[in-house]
Amino acid sequence: WHGIEDNSRFYFVHSYYVDPEDENIVAGTTDYGIRFVSVIASQNVFAAQFHPEKSAHDGLQLLKNFTQWDGHA
Repeated sequence: WHGIEDNSRFYFVHSYYVDPEDENIVAGTTDYGIRFVSVIASQNVFAAQFHPEKSAHDGLQLLKNFTQWDGHA
């Protein structure tokens, strides 16, 4: 989350979200009336349930972080 402040906003177009059995893989949550998991990270996988490419500056920063990620959450 380097360069991205808490409470930043990202673009969602649906109401689906994951509910992982292992809470250790949760890398980010969102609160839109309810709190839900919106980012997971496990081993070499980092997945977001939103559209960083449509999320202005913070989305572009997240994509930049993807390219520089060392595989550790």
